[in-house]
Amino acid sequence: MECFEVTGGTALTGRVRVTGAKNSALKLMAAALLAAGRTTIDEVPDILDVAIMSEVLRRLGCEVSYERHEHGGGGRLVVDVPDEPATETDYDLVRRMRASISVLGPLVARCGSARVALPGGDAIGSRGLDMHISGLERLGATIHSEHGFLVASAPRLTGTSIWLDFPSVGATENLVMAAVLAEGATVIDNAAREPEIVDLCAMLTAMGAQIEGAGTSTITVEGVPTLKPVTYTTVPDRIVAGTWAIGAVMTRGDVVIERAAADHLTVALAKLSDAGAHVEPLPDGLRVAMDGRPRCVDVVTLPYPGFPTDLQPMAVALAAVSTGTALITENVFEGRFMFVNELVRLGASVRTDGHHAVVRGRERLSSAPVVATDIRAGAGLVLAGLVSDGVTEVQDVHHVDRGYPDFVDQLRGLGAHIERVERAG
Repeated sequence: MECFEVTGGTALTGRVRVTGAKNSALKLMAAALLAAGRTTIDEVPDILDVAIMSEVLRRLGCEVSYERHEHGGGGRLVVDVPDEPATETDYDLVRRMRASISVLGPLVARCGSARVALPGGDAIGSRGLDMHISGLERLGATIHSEHGFLVASAPRLTGTSIWLDFPSVGATENLVMAAVLAEGATVIDNAAREPEIVDLCAMLTAMGAQIEGAGTSTITVEGVPTLKPVTYTTVPDRIVAGTWAIGAVMTRGDVVIERAAADHLTVALAKLSDAGAHVEPLPDGLRVAMDGRPRCVDVVTLPYPGFPTDLQPMAVALAAVSTGTALITENVFEGRFMFVNELVRLGASVRTDGHHAVVRGRERLSSAPVVATDIRAGAGLVLAGLVSDGVTEVQDVHHVDRGYPDFVDQLRGLGAHIERVERAG
């Protein structure tokens, strides 16, 4: 059993480089299924989820190779897609990563059928597939569930109008990928607006798709007969960038985050400024510096362009060592506060009530063994360990491996005292 041993008391200082976004790269890999031939995706993070998605694609008949960049963190991924991919994804892979459901739209659109195991993933609340299914059915697919699989059939998809009850990122991505090969126009209303959606649409457009409105709440897709493989570079990971930014503020450090897109983190960076931090956009990134103890700021998570739910655990950790009291409201995933009990073990004063958390800041936290319950909770607990006295042991670090490339090395490069160690299970 591997864990992180984090010794508190050191400010994060220096430079760190952000590679491509996990939440984009995985969908770009799925989009490669839409065109036979060789698609090359650059700045793909070297993380466990990419390895899992690579195996998903291999079992669909693709050849997948990955070449890591010398500067670390990411690399170039090549997907050779056959003329006739397989159409079934196995439960042993899909249960480990929810994003694997994103192959459903491309397979239905290109192959006319798909048999995709119902996914697993992080324990952060219910994330049903109803909008994926109802949207594909409106496009003309027939879908039913059997023996733990979604079975879809669609000899021909036809453009239609789709209204999403919630601006779901996953549903928007699946439906756009299905619509690009449908006959006629598809209009998706109340679509997700995240930068990762814009990134996917940009790659699809480079492949020959006709898409308008990416980044707005209405996306229009005019179907085309075929797409072609491309070479494409993944958008920088705003959640990893936000993690380093919050870490700089919590530890009263000074960090330059290379490749970070400040305009993708507008609300989060504004909150850090409100907390007293110096936030400076740079030509190829941003700088975040903090003198003294941060002030508490209230945070409300919302779909983009609101404060990202994926940064909520870090926001709670920041409030735990700030002056005053903060109200953190979670509006996206009802299970996000699962990690709060672990943060309380570190001495944080947090009280939750439904989708609200009241956090009373303290000067420092106190080290203890804690368990990561998901990717972002793990990162948040490590940041909390950096501002605790003594050595904090963070367990179940495989969650963090799913989202943060070179996590320990990057933190150590910023001056953190953190080790990855083996513990007897």
